[in-house]
Amino acid sequence: MDVDEEQKPVKDPLAVREAHKAQKVVQEQRRAAKPHSSLLTEAKRVWSLARQKNIPTAERQKHIHELMDVIRGKVKDIVLKHDASRIVQTVVKHGKQKERDEIAVELKGKYKELAQNKYSKFLVTKLIKHCPAHRTSILLEFQSHVLRLLLHREATSVLADAFELHANAYERSILLRDFYGKEANMFSVTSGSTEDKERAKKGLAGVLEGADKERRRRIIEATKTGLISIFNNPDKGAVTHAVVHRALWEYIVAVNEIPQDEERDKQFREIYETCQEVLAELVHTKDGSRVVREFIARGSAKDRKQILKILKPHIVKICSDEDAQLVLFTAIDVIDDTKLVLKTLLPEITPSLDELYLSSQGRRVLLYLLVPRTKRHFTPAQNALIAETDEIRARTSKKDAESRENEIRTGASEVLLAWVAEKGETIAREPGGSLVVAELMLFGDGDKSKASEALLAPCASPYPSEDASSVHVIDLPHTSRMYKTLLQGGHFNRGTSSIDKAPRWDAASYATAFINTLGKDGIVGMCTEGDRNGPLLLQRLWVCATRRRGKRRRSGSRRVW
Repeated sequence: MDVDEEQKPVKDPLAVREAHKAQKVVQEQRRAAKPHSSLLTEAKRVWSLARQKNIPTAERQKHIHELMDVIRGKVKDIVLKHDASRIVQTVVKHGKQKERDEIAVELKGKYKELAQNKYSKFLVTKLIKHCPAHRTSILLEFQSHVLRLLLHREATSVLADAFELHANAYERSILLRDFYGKEANMFSVTSGSTEDKERAKKGLAGVLEGADKERRRRIIEATKTGLISIFNNPDKGAVTHAVVHRALWEYIVAVNEIPQDEERDKQFREIYETCQEVLAELVHTKDGSRVVREFIARGSAKDRKQILKILKPHIVKICSDEDAQLVLFTAIDVIDDTKLVLKTLLPEITPSLDELYLSSQGRRVLLYLLVPRTKRHFTPAQNALIAETDEIRARTSKKDAESRENEIRTGASEVLLAWVAEKGETIAREPGGSLVVAELMLFGDGDKSKASEALLAPCASPYPSEDASSVHVIDLPHTSRMYKTLLQGGHFNRGTSSIDKAPRWDAASYATAFINTLGKDGIVGMCTEGDRNGPLLLQRLWVCATRRRGKRRRSGSRRVW
């Protein structure tokens, strides 16, 4: 069947061209009718020159001075427009301090409004960053509006960046003051004197200094109200900001100082229930991590179980964060139900072992399961942070620390030994992996035979390596050091100038297996060829083997090549 297709009318090219010209005329008329149209036109012309990437500094400064001459005195009028805001940002970014300060002074009194605009908020952040002399005055314009701005879609990022990235201790206290309520805001001294600044730096504790019982109660209650208003709106994103976490930690410290046990427990329980569902949003900051650790240490068995349930989907990310991982360490330290801890951690960690051991943060979590707080891998400062909850643990946990550590070590060793048995050579070749392997073999519990075989297998390859692109494991300094530690049966103690023998490791049996794996050619090659790691390792192997032979001299056993 034939179908007649409709013929589309052909457009006249001349008519289309004329229509476009007419549209452009109308657009130009509309632009000209807008306020400051001629100013913006000239500013855009200079801006197109000033923002070029590959131009000499002197030429850029020339354009910046010209651009500043165009917008001077009109910045406040044009900055809320999307294109004009970018022009002013270019002056702040590439201009000198004189131009930056001039813009900061001209915008004085409008920062609250600018922070709520989706275009000019970036300018406010740049001025807070690049104008330290005006930073305090800018932040003071936010005072008495901080809680509302934190819940504002645009302004929340301005306050978060100012607190986390740019403000000093006194400037942070300005943003925190709104959490303490109107009474604290009204009577807090803001003269800017040195004494007042030092007091303000103490945060809520400074506000409560010298306050009578009733006033302390009102300020603490107002702080709780401010925090609840934030946590009741988790979709606004403010719950992730460090300024909120600092206020929350200051509140908990103040609550801990309430003398009445009943009132203290009531306040603590209320704030815990308020932010219970968003605990995973707190752990990535120093103060937020400390808050969650306090909840774990002081919570009941039911609370601790609920906290682990909330954190479980985020375990891998927590392992890789410097502050967040302290929460895991506290959970390992204080929770008596070690089966619950292992059931929560291991299924999440096991699939990511190949990534975790490569970073210092992830590796630290693996080591804490085996040798918690050891000075070999944890600095005094880190141990001091971990120990902050020890006093609370003594009151809230029934199981002694040694029993808890042994149960965690036993449960974790099974998973880690299976991992080493499968990928021992790859792990040992990495500097971080050799550290984990050494601690696992020395202090782990369980059958280590397969893991030992996996570590010895690469030693059987010809020495030195015949493949120039792949160094023999003996010639890798960190891997050679790992073998030496295993052969000597423990770590060297500088204080006693002796070896601290590991009770869960048989160095003599490992030395025998090492000799059998190397064979005559391997040992001779280590003595005569390759790098210096071979002779040094062989010396330790010889010491260990001769000690074992001395014990077995009566049986007359010896190695015959």
